[in-house]
Amino acid sequence: MGFPLPHNGEAEMADFDSQESMKPARCPGPGWEDILGQDDIAPPAFVAEDRYQYLGSEAIDAARYYDPAFFELEKQRMWPRVWQFAAREEDMPEPGDYVTYENAGRSFLIVRQADGEVKAFHNVCLHRGRKLATDSGNAEQFLCPFHGFSWNPDGSLRDIPCRWDFGHLSDRKMQLPEANVGRWGGYIFVRDADEGPSLEEFLAPLPEFFKRWKHEDCVTVAWVGKVVKANWKITMEAFMESYHAYVTHPQLLPFTGDANAAYHVLGKHANVNYTPFGVVSPHMADKKLSEQWIIEEFGKYNGRSVDNYDAEEDAGAVVVPEGKTARQALGDAMRATSEKMFGGDYSQVSESELLDALVYNVFPNFAPWGGFMPNIVYRWRPWPDQDRCLMEVRVIARVPEGQPRPKGVPFHLLSDDECWADAPELGVVGGVVDQDMTNMELTHEGLKVSRNQRVELGDYQEVRIRHFHQTLDSYIAD
Repeated sequence: MGFPLPHNGEAEMADFDSQESMKPARCPGPGWEDILGQDDIAPPAFVAEDRYQYLGSEAIDAARYYDPAFFELEKQRMWPRVWQFAAREEDMPEPGDYVTYENAGRSFLIVRQADGEVKAFHNVCLHRGRKLATDSGNAEQFLCPFHGFSWNPDGSLRDIPCRWDFGHLSDRKMQLPEANVGRWGGYIFVRDADEGPSLEEFLAPLPEFFKRWKHEDCVTVAWVGKVVKANWKITMEAFMESYHAYVTHPQLLPFTGDANAAYHVLGKHANVNYTPFGVVSPHMADKKLSEQWIIEEFGKYNGRSVDNYDAEEDAGAVVVPEGKTARQALGDAMRATSEKMFGGDYSQVSESELLDALVYNVFPNFAPWGGFMPNIVYRWRPWPDQDRCLMEVRVIARVPEGQPRPKGVPFHLLSDDECWADAPELGVVGGVVDQDMTNMELTHEGLKVSRNQRVELGDYQEVRIRHFHQTLDSYIAD
């Protein structure tokens, strides 16, 4: 079956820099750069720089989201060749700690070695093919529960019961096959294929951007997941634009500049959506609303914090001084709160890095937030096929100066009967994600029965989705 490409053949992804940048229509009124220009402290230049790229206006074939044949193309041609976020360092801090990572028909054991390094092994017994592990934990050996073949944490063969019957199997032949491992910013990545760009090349320019935010100094304080009845791409794309907030998340509009958001294409595998907080949505521009009212609404519904971070409580007590904006007042409050909770000097940290949703995406399914507040990290995986996915929401926060680095919290998998709001560790984030769930599931159902079998995208606000599909095509076409 053929799947139409979501772009003109002339506009391939191979050379972003050679593409001519175009300026599509944007929301009337102040834009992202204008909002930043009114702040007390400017963010890093890369946050303000306009790196939008026009990538065409062609429709996307709906079958890409639900057809089993296209899903098989993803499994065969894309997933083995990309770097996948598999674990955080704090998930497995001690020698012998391991994480089982599964995705798209592959299973890996990510194992901390005695010297602190990390290796990834294919999670399959080399005798009869049973998975060696289905959980995460700490082990001195990986023992197959079927016949007792066992391996050491470094992947070397440990024992074969009745070894006399396997004279044809050498220790070298029975070494567990390895996958490639990359580490950056406290994140551990795995890639099945040997060939391809290095992790730093794949992530570019995030390693340069995130030097300031130091995710390696953070630890997981909340980690919740749920199986969603929708294709992994549909679910992920719901978090790649702020366009839907007007209808889906109306409680956020009093302090969210949804239509003021910026959308930048950063490279073949990376893009970003910058959404300002502390400003009223342009959809409410006809209402005369005070800066103090913005602060009060922000204190009620800002969803970036978790129970161990009291920014919402502090925001609710903030009084906007005369001549200041809500963003400026919130910035002052967040600087004081951050210094109190985490230590260090936040006096020259911008409002944007303390307030805004700086949501980066790395192809195909990794989305860390930038900035200095406790940061959300998303991940989406097929679970197990084109009709379901596992969505995960982590929150990472800085380890306060002078305190030991704790182990990350365990994964909390919600049941089918539970909603995201049933995870108290997410705070109001859970309720916001619940508002998205019906959209995702009914989009999956709707695309299957759609008569025209097309998905139309906005040129600006949904350019990240188009960018994702063009990158996907560069893998599928090879």
